[in-house]
Amino acid sequence: MSHSLNEIEAMCKRAARGGGLSWGLCEEAAKGTRWLAAYGYPGPELLADLLELNDQKPRAGVTPATLENTWYAPAGRLCPITAGAAMSDSAVKMENDETIVMRGVSQPLLVVPFAAGAALRLGAAVSVTWGDVRLTTDGHRLCARGRRDDILAAHAVELRCFAPTEMTTPAAPVMRASVAEACWRRLGVFAQRTYAPATDASRRLGAGAGLNDND
Repeated sequence: MSHSLNEIEAMCKRAARGGGLSWGLCEEAAKGTRWLAAYGYPGPELLADLLELNDQKPRAGVTPATLENTWYAPAGRLCPITAGAAMSDSAVKMENDETIVMRGVSQPLLVVPFAAGAALRLGAAVSVTWGDVRLTTDGHRLCARGRRDDILAAHAVELRCFAPTEMTTPAAPVMRASVAEACWRRLGVFAQRTYAPATDASRRLGAGAGLNDND
């Protein structure tokens, strides 16, 4: 099913909120999901997988326990949203030729949009690598190297972010993307949590005939 990038961003933002992320991280997750979708990657599906994986679990368990040396989470798997946001905020480390290393990252592709934000801050391309995968972005374009199955891996044992680096064979984004109906429904389950349950008072004040049908 084809959706505009605006539709994808709006749905993912509400789903992320329903999954327990703060509004600030929801916005970052939604923008990142939209960014991936624009380059032909299933960002919405990756987000749905992540939300289901972390559902009802303590947020502190998947948040970086340290931003020094190798980053890791107490639960043994880092959330790519919280880790990615921290990486983007720490972009100056890469400017000083430091490589940011993360251990045990879930849905590692979701880190890459945050590298795009870091690239814009640095004014230099940033690479994100795990296994045989290397994704490089200057914030506006994306270069991908590696098998698609590896790029879409559910888990990365070790992920590295570094700059500056070179852009080769960059791809430009598009304005619409396809999202499977099953994925849209999965996101909808989380988005539904953000809606307040209807009450008699809200029905009386709401749109439409409500409880007073005078037709």
